Amino acid sequence: MAAPSPAAAAEPGPAARPRSTRGQVRLPGGGFAMGDAFGEGYPADGETPVHTVLLRPFHIDETAVTNARFAAFVKATGHVTDAERFGSSAVFHLVVAAPDADVLGNAAGAPWWINVRGAHWRRPEGARSDITGRQNHPVVHVSWNDALAYCRWAGARLPTEAEWEYAARGGLEQRRYPWGDELTPGGTHRCNIWQGHFPTKNTAEDGYRGTAPVDAFEPNGFGLYNVAGNVWEWCADWWGTDHTARHRTDPKGPARGTSRVMRGGSYLCHHSYCNRYRVAARTANTPDSSTGNLGFRCVRDA
Repeated sequence: MAAPSPAAAAEPGPAARPRSTRGQVRLPGGGFAMGDAFGEGYPADGETPVHTVLLRPFHIDETAVTNARFAAFVKATGHVTDAERFGSSAVFHLVVAAPDADVLGNAAGAPWWINVRGAHWRRPEGARSDITGRQNHPVVHVSWNDALAYCRWAGARLPTEAEWEYAARGGLEQRRYPWGDELTPGGTHRCNIWQGHFPTKNTAEDGYRGTAPVDAFEPNGFGLYNVAGNVWEWCADWWGTDHTARHRTDPKGPARGTSRVMRGGSYLCHHSYCNRYRVAARTANTPDSSTGNLGFRCVRDA
């Protein structure tokens, strides 16, 4: 899929709603140490060196955008997602709910991802699925373009990568997770990730085999839910790994690129292959890509 140019991404979206910070937390901003202080990231991911970033105050959604909120946006604007326009999207192999004829093939290098005809935000596992009972789950199969359109309608924007990491840390300095350094403190699961043997057996010890409600588990110190695991979240930035060339005050990433940053990990992350549910972890995808474990949350300037 061809990524749109920066100019195309800046085109006007649907008419915005009146500005509101309901459901958001105001963060004070200031300086924080961004990056992996433990040396645990994949070298190609550019989680190091740790560097100080300064941010202005901003508001951020307490949770990822839900199916219910995205449905309101679609009803108001008639928005058609990239997955719907393309006619298919990526579904994890153990949850596909579609006729055999809709199974279009595996992703190169990641055979657990199946390209499923008819998979989109309303039918996240394929034609035989729907979002009944999942109104409070994060919307998935949304591209960066779709997330941007929603934010504009909501009078908001996507977080910069620096804003996202600052918010996810919840006020803790150089910790591994939003709650500290131990994955399951006191034996308690604090996020929705994979347990068992990836990609064939998920024991769901945390209570979920797929997405969880957006307010599942305890919030971090800033009152934000599920900033580790559940679904990846789009950020505004183009992908890049050279942190030395960036501004350290309200950085916005490279001026151009082919992929956009994603943060937070998902319910499919496991230490054996995707140790990216740490707060410093990062990855990227093309702006028109969509999968069954990818969503977003919004921010507003304070």
